Amino acid sequence: MQSAASTQLGLTQRTGSLQDSLSGKVILVVAASVFVAICAHLSIPLPFTPVPLTLQNFAVILVGMMLGPVAGFSAMVLYLAEGAMGLPVFTPHSVGGVAHLLGPNAGYLFSYPLAAATAGWVVRLMQRVTSRFRSGLVAATVASAPIFILGAGWLAHLLHLSASATWTMAIAPFLPGEVVKIMAAAGIFSSVQRWRRS
Repeated sequence: MQSAASTQLGLTQRTGSLQDSLSGKVILVVAASVFVAICAHLSIPLPFTPVPLTLQNFAVILVGMMLGPVAGFSAMVLYLAEGAMGLPVFTPHSVGGVAHLLGPNAGYLFSYPLAAATAGWVVRLMQRVTSRFRSGLVAATVASAPIFILGAGWLAHLLHLSASATWTMAIAPFLPGEVVKIMAAAGIFSSVQRWRRS
């Protein structure tokens, strides 16, 4: 019994120390960018919009909550840099590289560092006043706002869309899925935090 408890304590301390050391933070930032890239490849193209349905928003928000505002922001900047260099980190349904960063999805992509930082900052602020799950819900919801604002704004500018067309192509189709992603990110964040403190 004592051996099992000490093993668990050691694992928790190692996980914590990984986030405390510079080399550990670098490893986590790189792993987070890979996680977002994997989620970008889990995508479904939609016939009425150039924006595919992906798990990227979920990954970005979860990364921000798990790593915090600075490391989350850094991971998303690294992710964009990887894509700009031509690495296959963006959705496979469009061109890669810099061209992808100038296309219809550019607003969503460039919102990711801000969204991750927002998620990390808000979740840490909210944990002081409410439960982990509720703080995760609030943080994920607030972090979704810049994704939709910048994503829809850029798409409207690029394609010269009206407000109603922007709503139809860039926001409305993604809201039901976003609710699921927000709840999933909050649930995973809450579970991991509970495990780390047990």
